[in-house]
Amino acid sequence: MPKRVVLNSLVQVVAVLGLLLTVVTSAQAQEVPQVPGPVPSDLPLAERARQELLHAWKGYKQYASGHDELQPMSRTGKDWYGKESLLMTPVDTLSTFIVMGMKAEAAETADYIAKNLTFDKDISVSNFEITIRLLGALVSNYQATNDKRLLAKADELATRLLPAFKSKTGMPYRFVNLKTGAVDGVVSNPAEIGTLILEWGALAKLTGKAVYFDTAKRALVELYKRRDPTTGLVGQGINVETGAWTNKNSHVGGAIDSYFEYLLKCEKLFGDAECGDMYRVSIDAVNKYLADETADGLWYGRVDMTTGKRNGTNFGSLQAFLPAVLAMGGDLDRARRLQDSAYKMWAVNGIEPESFNYVTMKPVSEGYNLRPEIVESAYYLSHYTRDSKYIEMGQTMFLDLVKHCRTDAGYTVLKSVVSKEKGDLQHSFLLAETLKYFYLLFNPSALDLDAVVFNTEAHPIRKTW
Repeated sequence: MPKRVVLNSLVQVVAVLGLLLTVVTSAQAQEVPQVPGPVPSDLPLAERARQELLHAWKGYKQYASGHDELQPMSRTGKDWYGKESLLMTPVDTLSTFIVMGMKAEAAETADYIAKNLTFDKDISVSNFEITIRLLGALVSNYQATNDKRLLAKADELATRLLPAFKSKTGMPYRFVNLKTGAVDGVVSNPAEIGTLILEWGALAKLTGKAVYFDTAKRALVELYKRRDPTTGLVGQGINVETGAWTNKNSHVGGAIDSYFEYLLKCEKLFGDAECGDMYRVSIDAVNKYLADETADGLWYGRVDMTTGKRNGTNFGSLQAFLPAVLAMGGDLDRARRLQDSAYKMWAVNGIEPESFNYVTMKPVSEGYNLRPEIVESAYYLSHYTRDSKYIEMGQTMFLDLVKHCRTDAGYTVLKSVVSKEKGDLQHSFLLAETLKYFYLLFNPSALDLDAVVFNTEAHPIRKTW
C-alpha cells in the first residue's frame, strides 16, 4: 500500500477517534455540568457571601430540584417526610434572594413556589419546623413582593396546622397531619411551644383572622405560667395535655433557646407589653442561675429548674443565639462577653462544634451543622455597637466555612470539627440564615435592622399593618 494512502487512513482514524472523544466528553459534560470554583478572594466580602449563596443554590437546583434539601456529596435530593416534598430549600431561600437584591432569582423562585407548593398531603409534620421555615417565609415574602398567592399559601398552611393547638392547655402538640388534622407528640418543649407568635401573629394581622394571634399567644402565656415559682426557670420537656414538666433541665440550648427570643421579639413586632414583661422576668432568671463566669469568660450552662443547682457545663452552636437577644434587649455588656466566649469555642478547632464543654474547652459533640447563630450574634452586635471587631470576626468565620464545608455541589455539614470529615447534607437554613447573616454583617445597608423583626429562621417580618 502506498505511504500516502496509509497516511491518509491514519489521519481519518485519528479524526474519527477525535470526533468520538468529543461526543463522549460532551455527553459527560451534559450529565455532570461543571460547577464554579471558589469565589475570587479579591471580591468584597458581601459579594463573596452572595456568590456562595448562588453556588449553594445552583447545587440544589442541579441535583435536588423539587426536593426539600440537597445532599451535596452524593449529589442527591432529600425530603423530610418520605417521598413528599414541601420545597423547604426554595421557600427558605426566597427571602435571602430578596435581601441580597437578586431580583431574577427571587421572581423565578416566587413563581415556582406559588405554582408548585402544595399542603394537601397526608403527612404528619412538625408544627414548629413548618411554622418557622414555611409559614414564616411565606408571610415575609408576601410582605416583600405583595404576591397574594404567597399569602394565600400561608393562610392555607396555618389552617391545616391549627388543630395542633387543641390540647387542654392550649400548648400545641408537636406534630399534626396536614390532611386529617390528627395530632401526635404530647411531650413538647419551650422552643416548639413558644416559637410561633411572630409568624402566626403577623399572619393574623395580614389576614384579619385574630384566631391565629390569639392561639399562638395563649400557648406562649400558658408555657410562661408554668415556669418554676422559685427560680422562674423553664425546663426542657413538658406534657402539653397536663402541663407537667417531664424534663427539668434548664438551659439556653436546643429545645428552649428561641422561646426567650420570641418573648422579646413579640414585644418589638406587636408592641405587646405583656410579652416584654415575660421576657424581662425570664432573662433575669436566666442571668441569675444559668450564667457562669469562668477564667475563660462568660458562659451559660445547665441547671435544675427547681433548685437552680448547676448540673452541666456545655455550651454550643445553638446557645450562640443569646448574644444577639441580649444585645437587642439592651444588655450589651453581657452580649459582648458571651460573643467573645462563643468565638473562643469557634477558634479551638477553626469552626464551632455542636456542643462544647467550657470547663475543659473541648468539643463534646464534634459535628458542625452549618448553623447561623454565632454569625447572627456578630451581626446584631455589629449593628448595636458599630465595633469593627465583629466584621473581622465574621470574616474569619466566613473563610473557615468556605474552607471546610464547601463542595463542588454546594455546602455540607461536618461529622467532626476536629478531623473536618464531611457529612452529606446542605440544610435549608444555610441559605435562609447563615449566608444571609454573613451578607448583612458585611453589607448592613442592605436592610434596616431596626425596621424589621427576624423570625428564628431569619425571615424578616415588617410591621406593615
